[in-house]
Amino acid sequence: MHTIVDYVRVLRQYRKEVGRYPNLLRPARFTEKVQIAKLRWRSPRMVALADKVAVKPIVADQLGAEWITPTLYAGRVLPPRDERNWPMPYVIKANDWSGGNVFVTGPEAPDWDAIEKEVEYWRTRTFGRSMGEWVYRAIPHQVLVEPYIGGAEPPVDYKLHVFDGRVELVSVNWDYFSELKRANYDRDWNRVPFVMSNEAPPYYGPGIPPRPESYSEMIRAAERLSAGFPFARIDFYEIGGRPRFGEVTFYPSSGFINLPDEYDFKYGAMWPDVLPA
Repeated sequence: MHTIVDYVRVLRQYRKEVGRYPNLLRPARFTEKVQIAKLRWRSPRMVALADKVAVKPIVADQLGAEWITPTLYAGRVLPPRDERNWPMPYVIKANDWSGGNVFVTGPEAPDWDAIEKEVEYWRTRTFGRSMGEWVYRAIPHQVLVEPYIGGAEPPVDYKLHVFDGRVELVSVNWDYFSELKRANYDRDWNRVPFVMSNEAPPYYGPGIPPRPESYSEMIRAAERLSAGFPFARIDFYEIGGRPRFGEVTFYPSSGFINLPDEYDFKYGAMWPDVLPA
């Protein structure tokens, strides 16, 4: 259950990042409804979908095994060093932490002293506590190792926002290793003038990724995986023209985003005021 501490954290952080207090009694904005999801939504399905390990069999069952990136290893801690013979390149991830990644791309040998220190930090940190994000606190911690599916940069990240069973917004993120760039589109791939982040403005320069070839498949997959939820964001990549599942989140940027009022209210109105099934 939520606590008064969670409410205080949400109120303070929202005020700090957005510049006003959220209306938690009669939420109308998208950013306010993210706070309601953090404070009031409690569903075992949320935990399974947000867990980068537990979600894989769910996706394989609903969409097919070809949608998921294979697992090289998953466990409470890293295995002994002599067992870490995974083929390069690969990524070491925290299953319960957004952004907890170590990319091992070679050709030099991994710096296991530094990697073990980072992984131990993941284990001792409860992700989501400071932001009031309940679902991450409920996920049993594991270390996940997967093949790296990118090149010089990680693949373009397509984040499909599903409101009441329908994709209405897509956030596109790319150039993670150099200078992260973002652009947002509506369902019909028309550009919209904001992004789901306070870190940088929308990017309008050269090299913007095109609409993915498998976009229609991504839409169908996102709407299927999010069935029963008033809102969810389902992330995908496109590898060789084929869609690949990334992750699920219920709290984009923890809802601490300076959205234009027009869009904050617009997407808030698409989000029904019900609890997830």
